Amino acid sequence: MNAIDLNADRPAPRTVAAVHPTHTFRLLLRREFWEHRGGFLWAPLLAGAIFLLLAVMGIGVGEFAARKVIDSNSNHAMISTDNGDIRLNGLDLSNLTERLSKEDMRELGGAVDGLLFVAGSWPLIVLAFVVFFYCLGSLYDERKDRSVLFWKSLPVSDGQTVLSKVASATLTAPLLAVAASLATMLGFLVILSVVVLIHGGNPITLLWGPGSPFKVAMNMIASIPIYALWALPTVGWLMLCSSWARSKPFLWAIMIPLFAGIFVSWFDLMQLFNLDSGWFWKNIVVRSLASVFPGGWIDAINVGEIHSEGPSVVHEVINLRTMYSVLGSLQLWVGAAVGAAMIYASVRLRRWRDEG
Repeated sequence: MNAIDLNADRPAPRTVAAVHPTHTFRLLLRREFWEHRGGFLWAPLLAGAIFLLLAVMGIGVGEFAARKVIDSNSNHAMISTDNGDIRLNGLDLSNLTERLSKEDMRELGGAVDGLLFVAGSWPLIVLAFVVFFYCLGSLYDERKDRSVLFWKSLPVSDGQTVLSKVASATLTAPLLAVAASLATMLGFLVILSVVVLIHGGNPITLLWGPGSPFKVAMNMIASIPIYALWALPTVGWLMLCSSWARSKPFLWAIMIPLFAGIFVSWFDLMQLFNLDSGWFWKNIVVRSLASVFPGGWIDAINVGEIHSEGPSVVHEVINLRTMYSVLGSLQLWVGAAVGAAMIYASVRLRRWRDEG
C-alpha cells in the first residue's frame, strides 16, 4: 500500500531574503530621528521662528523711533548718504538706489548677505547644543533605562548602532538645521521686502538684486560635509564619555578637558615643563568640547588676501574656496582621526558596559 503525502498540496516555503545592511542602517537612522525629532527638527525651526518674531518687533521699534526723529525743515526722518540727505519716511526708496554707485551697490549686497547669514545662524546655534547633548546621552540613556537589553536582542551590531548615532549627529541634524536656516533666511527676506515696499522701494533692486541669497544658501548646504568632519572630535569624545561613565556623563565630559587645561596652564605658569597652554586649550580643550558649533573651522581656513573693507568682505571670507580650503589643514584630519578612534572605542565599550 502506497503512503499518502499529506504535504503534497502545500506550497513550498519561500526563501526569506537576507536583510541588506543599508536597509538596517536606514531603519536605525529613522529610529534616531523619531526618538529625537524635537531636537533635530522642531528646535531649529523654533529658533528661526523666534528670530523672525524678534526681527518684526525690532523693525517695528525702528519704524516708531524713526518717526520720532523729525527733521526740523521737512518734518521727515533723515538718513545720510555720500551725496546728501535722503528722506526715509514718506519718500520713494528708489531715490536711494539712484544715488548709489556700483561700489555702493556691492557693499549693499555684502550687507544683505551678512544679514542673511545672521538670520540663518540662529538654527545653527541651536544645532550645536542639540548635537552636544544628543551625543552625551546617546549611549548612556539606553543603559540608564535598560532599553539597551532590548536593542541588543535585535540582529543589529554595536557598530551599526553607534554609527547610526554618529550619522544622526553629523549629517541628519545639520541637514535639518540648514533647512531651518534657509527657511529663516527666506522669511527674513520677505519681511525686509515688505518693509521696503511699504516705503515705496523696489525689493528686487534693493535686496534681492544686490544680495546673493542663492549663493548664501549654497554655501550653507556645502558646509554640511565640513561640519561632519570638523565635529568628529567632540562627537567622539562625548560618545566615549556616554558609553564609559556610570553616572553624570556631563560632568565627566566637561571636567576632564577643563581640568587638563587648568593643569597645563598651571605648569606653563610655573615654568615646570615646556608646555604651550594656548595650544593645548585651542587644540585639545576647545576641539573636544566645542567643535560641534558650526563655523568653528574658520580659524583653519585659507582666506588669502582680502581686498575689501566694508560689508562686501563677507564674500571674500565665506565662499566655497575658503570653506573647502580647510580640507588641506592638519587640524581637520588629525581631529577627525582622533574622533574616529574615540568612536571605535565607544563601540567596544557599549558591549563591555552591557556585559558588566
